[in-house]
Amino acid sequence: MNTFKYLTIIFLSGLIISCGSNSSQKKNDFSIKTNAIKGNISNNETLKLSLENKKNHTIDSVSYTLEDISINDNFALKDFKLGKHTIEATVYFNNEKQTTTSTVTILNSELPKVYTFEIINEYPHDITSYTQGIEFLNDTLYESTGQYKESKLRKVNYKTGEVIKNIDLANEYFGEGLTILNNKVYQLTWKEGTGFVYDINTFEKLSSFRYGNSKEGWGLCNNDNTIYKSDGTEKIWLLNPETLVEEEFIQVYTNKGKIVGINEMEWINGQIYANRYQKNGVAIINPTNGAVTGVIDFTPLTKKVTQHEGLDVLNGIAYNPNTKTIFVTGKRWDKLFEVEIVEK
Repeated sequence: MNTFKYLTIIFLSGLIISCGSNSSQKKNDFSIKTNAIKGNISNNETLKLSLENKKNHTIDSVSYTLEDISINDNFALKDFKLGKHTIEATVYFNNEKQTTTSTVTILNSELPKVYTFEIINEYPHDITSYTQGIEFLNDTLYESTGQYKESKLRKVNYKTGEVIKNIDLANEYFGEGLTILNNKVYQLTWKEGTGFVYDINTFEKLSSFRYGNSKEGWGLCNNDNTIYKSDGTEKIWLLNPETLVEEEFIQVYTNKGKIVGINEMEWINGQIYANRYQKNGVAIINPTNGAVTGVIDFTPLTKKVTQHEGLDVLNGIAYNPNTKTIFVTGKRWDKLFEVEIVEK
């Protein structure tokens, strides 16, 4: 099976291709024309803009913006974020001014690389844990689990599976992803619109925070300066670590379209590694523009754990700086796998 077919079947099944539109949002005398094909254009191309002047007005000047950033009528997209964006033209004519808009979807120019893995070690994992997020600090594993009336925050000796510290969330909260920054643990909840902040040593709850425009709480990671939050869509939100305000977002796209269901995440060597909901694969994402640069198929691991009625999909990825290796597990899996990633 060639690489493209493998990628399509294993990881990108269920891909939703988001096409833009060149039609204006309201009736006026002008409309924007682009070189995007069916509203889609690659980020290695130049976006070319022109106006359809329906009533042949004498135009004094026209200015364009792409997501409120001023651009000219020939704009190289190589440094722009991927995803669906709004173009606006402001037209001056006959002592009048009109604005018209269009949308364009910027795709990545390259196909994601396909990776596999080699197992280095296997460790015990609590088979009852509905794992939502894992992260290492000082060679110790921290884990957030989900389900109403079952959600927990844990500190675990990953080599033995021993639970060193545990707190239960209130029954009305469904735990989601977590991340650790500046001796604090940040934990999301699913539909409750609330995240919690804990002291890393005592698990004392220090504060809580509300979500902004993100739909739900799914996954978290950080790069020491920014907290990244997924909400189950193609968007990853960038949070100010001091205020926890969602300041901007990236959209996760391949060369074909958007990737939805971005879930548990981990920052590894300048990239975001992200589980995808109900998929046994991990996407490697460029945090600057949202491009999927690679995918890892972990499907074979599902056969290496105890098969039982409550067994669910892969979810949980963490990088251990001490070993410089990646660890993965799943929802109600009885094993934690230490792996090495290998390009196919």
